[in-house]
Amino acid sequence: MSNRTKLQLEDAFEELLLEKTFHKITIKDLTDKCHISRMAFYYHFQDLYDLTEWILIEDARKALNEKKDYAHWKEGLSNIFEAVYINKPFILNVYHDISRYKIEKILFKLVHELIESVVEERSKDFLILNQQKDFIAHFYKYGFVGVMLDWIDSGMDEDYQMILDDLEMTVLGTIDLSIQNFTNKKK
Repeated sequence: MSNRTKLQLEDAFEELLLEKTFHKITIKDLTDKCHISRMAFYYHFQDLYDLTEWILIEDARKALNEKKDYAHWKEGLSNIFEAVYINKPFILNVYHDISRYKIEKILFKLVHELIESVVEERSKDFLILNQQKDFIAHFYKYGFVGVMLDWIDSGMDEDYQMILDDLEMTVLGTIDLSIQNFTNKKK
């Protein structure tokens, strides 16, 4: 029941965002559309920002769907791009009405999880500190999210597969090189 209510709120919220801007949507609009009480909404979410964050994180997590290893990182990132693109009206409305910072924060969290998994996998045969692995993941996270935010900011008109191809060519072998630069290989 609980998850069904959350999904119902998500659907209603996305429908309302097609009709009006984020700041014009009220909790009452949502609860009326879902035929639930305000308390039911507050049982699940603190406010509309909380609902928005939950929607974005859930959609991106579904998109990643176990694509967090070296062999599949591009596919995982592609799935995030695709999830953002499929929800273009929702994303653009949230991006322009709430703030770039909210979207950025969520994307940083998701992309960091992806890159962190890749760095962990690629560094298993190396003596490297967790702090160094985390630094590498942060570095790549900022690059990937920056490219994605520029794409969102420009209206998502550019083919994201071309962006992914360029990203792949840019980072090809560089994570391994970063790991090697931090440490010596185990014997």
